[in-house]
Amino acid sequence: MMRYLIIDDEHIAHKIIMEYCDMLPHMKLEKNCYSALEALEYLNSHQVDLIFLDINMPKLKGFDFLKTLSSPPKVIVTTAYSEFALEGYELNVQDYLLKPFSFERFLKAVNKVTDTEGINTNNSISEGNDTSSKRIFFRQNKSYIQIEVNTILFIEAAGNYTKIVSKDETITLREKISDILNSLPVKDFLQVHKSFAIATKYIKRIDGNRIFIENYTIPIGKLYKTNVNKLLS
Repeated sequence: MMRYLIIDDEHIAHKIIMEYCDMLPHMKLEKNCYSALEALEYLNSHQVDLIFLDINMPKLKGFDFLKTLSSPPKVIVTTAYSEFALEGYELNVQDYLLKPFSFERFLKAVNKVTDTEGINTNNSISEGNDTSSKRIFFRQNKSYIQIEVNTILFIEAAGNYTKIVSKDETITLREKISDILNSLPVKDFLQVHKSFAIATKYIKRIDGNRIFIENYTIPIGKLYKTNVNKLLS
């Protein structure tokens, strides 16, 4: 479970973030803070995994607050001021959401956090970069579907759509294969053809220009042969 804290002096901002987080089953609100000073007091005796942080607040600004934390949790900045983005990235924030932001953009930011932390099946944050239990949300038509990364066998581009084939199911998304790959751990997936990317852990056999994964046969494209050769070396 991803425990989060909202720090913003505007009530509407809290409402929007809470509504978005309620759509994601792994998110748990710990506290609503309406000033950075209130958040400092809370964090003195509590821990959270993620902070949604506004910049322009009275008494103590968002980035000044962040600089006071010796071991800050992950931070997603939510603000109406785009000119402070560079300073935010220098403070290692995970993402910078410019108000008003859509749920799709919000989801992308949250996925960045879960990509670095990993969410396990016991509803707690796993340590390091273990992707065996990481879950990620993808948009499917007007809904969002959650997939456990560890179960994905391969990805296949099909026209304007991309299929994600896992051990449990096959889903079809209106996304580019490149965009989906950008959402997945680089070290675990390898593009072997312009239309195929595979989970290397599930390779059963490589025979000529073909890769066998369970009952599937995946072609190796000429331009991607080097990728496979590096895997074998």
